Amino acid sequence: MSADTAPASVKPRAGDLRALAEQANAELEHAPAGRVVEWAQATFGTDLVVASSMADTHLVHLASTAAPGIDVAFLDTGYHFAETIGTRDAIAEVYPVRLLNITPLRTVAEQDAEYGPRLYERDPDKCCALRKVEPLERALKPYTAWINGMRREESPTRADIPVVGYDAKRDMVKISPLAAWTQADLDAYITDHGVLTNPLFMEGYTSIGCEPCTRKPLPGEDPRAGRWAGNAKTECGLHT
Repeated sequence: MSADTAPASVKPRAGDLRALAEQANAELEHAPAGRVVEWAQATFGTDLVVASSMADTHLVHLASTAAPGIDVAFLDTGYHFAETIGTRDAIAEVYPVRLLNITPLRTVAEQDAEYGPRLYERDPDKCCALRKVEPLERALKPYTAWINGMRREESPTRADIPVVGYDAKRDMVKISPLAAWTQADLDAYITDHGVLTNPLFMEGYTSIGCEPCTRKPLPGEDPRAGRWAGNAKTECGLHT
């Protein structure tokens, strides 16, 4: 199932989301990932969305199994690998999800005309703000809670993420059901469930973003070392 935009709704504000997140995190810290998604679905219903880069297809599989028909937002930046777009299309066709293809306000050509070509080289933070952060803010606005695929072992900046947290920036509950998963856990889940995967992983990529800003990591580097290699940038801004 697919859709072009997120549904319009009035976000409920009943209760204290911060207190709810803290209580849920204490209760679910050691719970299986599927149980975390089931709790989120039971708690938020249609006010829940999954954000997926189509590199974390295991998360989409898990969410579609625990909560069939769940909304999945994909940020179509205009710079993705062809393999990532193909993975998105396959996921929308095969898994019981409602895919939301979220695009930036400007096309790549329009951005080039306004800011000059290859903004991602000259000011990657600005490029991410235009092509990822703003579209995500728009995509999440109708919802009360969102699920992401972050894992603690991915990088030092993610080492202490909670399973359920309060996203103060957006006044939402932010759910990371895979927070405690290791790479071995992820690989086992993909194998055991026959999960559709982005073909780039078979080529040696371990973290996949926009094509101009992603390379394969070198031996011994952390899984996200291939993102924005050569500068101090480590996050696109979605989680900061």
